[in-house]
Amino acid sequence: MKIRPKKSLGQNFLSDKNIIKSIVEIGNIKNNSTVLEIGPGTGNLTKFILKKKPKNFFVIEKDHNLAKVLHEKFNNKINIINKDILSFELKDISKEKIIVYGNLPYNISTEILIKWITDNKKFESCKKLILMFQKEVAERILAKTNSKNYGRLSIISNWRMDIKKEFNISPNCFFPKPKIDSTLLTFEPKNKYFYIDKPYNLEKITKVFFNQRRKMIKNPLKQIFKKPDKILKKLKLDLNLRPQNLSPLNYFEITKEYENLTN
Repeated sequence: MKIRPKKSLGQNFLSDKNIIKSIVEIGNIKNNSTVLEIGPGTGNLTKFILKKKPKNFFVIEKDHNLAKVLHEKFNNKINIINKDILSFELKDISKEKIIVYGNLPYNISTEILIKWITDNKKFESCKKLILMFQKEVAERILAKTNSKNYGRLSIISNWRMDIKKEFNISPNCFFPKPKIDSTLLTFEPKNKYFYIDKPYNLEKITKVFFNQRRKMIKNPLKQIFKKPDKILKKLKLDLNLRPQNLSPLNYFEITKEYENLTN
């Protein structure tokens, strides 16, 4: 079956063998590992993961035609799940920690990442995430306080993940060739992180602040709290700061105060 990449699904297949080998090595796959590959496409990365002989290997592919191609290529060597990763529950795969590879469609890459971090079941199931992003998105994930790229994505991503930039990937390494550079990032769950009862509250708080990123923080604080001055004093925040000047810890503490009042 001849496969044409679908623009609607954001399909760009990784074809450079040296890059593929480098990506596989980062996972440090052992013979007792459980691996999940999101969006395997035509199986270029899949083939090299198989050579590492993981104990369990699952691939999740939304495209029905590609799922058939993968079945023809690999038969029973891999477990093919023909579903959308955004609606799929990981508990259906394994009770063991999972190494996740993803050449994600760029139009849903941040949505997938945020889900993985804020969904407790998904977060607890993962050993390591090895994910590819549009370079600009990767820069937003890695951004530090006071930088122009700093925002919701940086804060939520760094809440309970240690993140490392591995390398950039040229458009020439894909078919069809995208118009942008890509970046490979790895995410490993932190052993200790700031406890937030309901992760979606962090999403809510950061959304209120960064919807008004040019305004001083008293504006979003007024939206969230009936007595914003009390919160400012308790957390020792400067009224004249803007959202990009607050550290991730500041946002975690604001979220905690919000939870204390709403619980």
